[in-house]
Amino acid sequence: MGEPLRKPPTTCCLRPTFGRNSRQSVRASVIAALVGLLPLFANPAFAGKSEASARQPATATSSKSSKTRHSASKKTVVKGASTGRDRALKTVSLSPGLTAGALAINGTAQSLPGAREGEAEARLIEVYRLIGKAQGREALKRAESLVADYPNFQLAQLVYGDLLSSQTRPIRAFGAVPDTMAQAAGTTLPELREESLVRLKALRESPPLGTIPSQFLNLSPRTRHAIAIDTLRSRLYLFENNTTGLRLVADYYISVGKSGIEKNAEGDQRTPLGVYHITSNLDPKSLKDFYGSGALPLNYPNPYDQSRGRTGGGIWLHGTPSNQFARAPKASDGCVVLANPDLERIIRTVEVRTTPVVIARQLQWVPPQSVKAEGKSFEEALQAWRSAKTSGDVNLVLGFYTTDFRNYNKTLPEWTPTLKQEISSARGRNIELKDLSYLRWNDGADTMVATFGEVVEGSRTGPVKRQYWVRQGNQWKIFFEGVIG
Repeated sequence: MGEPLRKPPTTCCLRPTFGRNSRQSVRASVIAALVGLLPLFANPAFAGKSEASARQPATATSSKSSKTRHSASKKTVVKGASTGRDRALKTVSLSPGLTAGALAINGTAQSLPGAREGEAEARLIEVYRLIGKAQGREALKRAESLVADYPNFQLAQLVYGDLLSSQTRPIRAFGAVPDTMAQAAGTTLPELREESLVRLKALRESPPLGTIPSQFLNLSPRTRHAIAIDTLRSRLYLFENNTTGLRLVADYYISVGKSGIEKNAEGDQRTPLGVYHITSNLDPKSLKDFYGSGALPLNYPNPYDQSRGRTGGGIWLHGTPSNQFARAPKASDGCVVLANPDLERIIRTVEVRTTPVVIARQLQWVPPQSVKAEGKSFEEALQAWRSAKTSGDVNLVLGFYTTDFRNYNKTLPEWTPTLKQEISSARGRNIELKDLSYLRWNDGADTMVATFGEVVEGSRTGPVKRQYWVRQGNQWKIFFEGVIG
């Protein structure tokens, strides 16, 4: 049932809060060097009086706002953010920059109603670009506007604090707060530095134009969308499937399990790797605030996972609590967590049961024509199975199944009567495979996940089936088959 509700850490009080529990941290000097911001913060020209005007920040395509469970208006949130900052300045004897940094690692705030997916990150990246151009005043202006609109965006608060501090002193570390404050925050500061790194790294290493993840060998036109997740880059990619093939339409920062990936057992706090499908769309009203704008459960453990003895369940795509914009790269109990505006876009877009979700350590991006060639031998095996079933030869059909085949809780001998009944009902008529999709997974065993409608000639409809195939030597064999609709 997803992750249990957890209280925010006691180190997070006042302004943006993330339930930060990542076990990894990266030294500030390393992060700063990779981000390339420190020399620019310290550059005297950074706070210069005259700067060229910067272009407006890129924003994601706007869409109708989903219903929000927060009643405060944008005006109220911005006013509250400003009031909170002024109050902090009066009660804590710190410079404005240090105050913003303190708010970043110790704050709480409510999320902004009507926020557009992808917008906050795009605006943060624009601030980075302005810093890179030594346009300090414009960067500060954009950062101040960003934290006013998204007071729960903790990373933005940290960048804003550094920009404020750079006006009066050199910044020698990303997230330049006093040591005592950093120590009191525990893992929060290093996690924010890591989040900054992975966001920038994913954008610098964007997929080559016109390529797709290698797992998507063939998608039926009725499968209108697909999702691929690169856990190494902490990135989710959303695709639209149309007459010309897959097209990348959006990508988002995500968090995975505290202990990383490759889930094997219940409670190991790891995110599974494999080919999954969205099984349902949970009503936000039925969920605790911890899960944010909603949840999309996945079919973990799938038949391949079960064949490997993997246990556990409740792996969802879900959002963040109302006082958190995002979480550390490794912060969940195994679920994939997105910012609420990003999750809302996905919920509005994808289809239950038909949308595939590939979760990989690192996605391999390839030209679409190359995956067609790789799928040729499998499609030949699939069509051979179809022809054998059409022929009515039970023994010939059984030759396509592994000895350890399962149909949910049935073994091959227990399921064989069902197969014989299906063959008998067809009465030698041709069997067609409608709306065929198949995806490849290889983690030591070359596997295919095929979904199709099995329709007997003369019939208008038939059962929707899903098969899992594994390559054994030069042959493809079925180790799971079941009706899913």
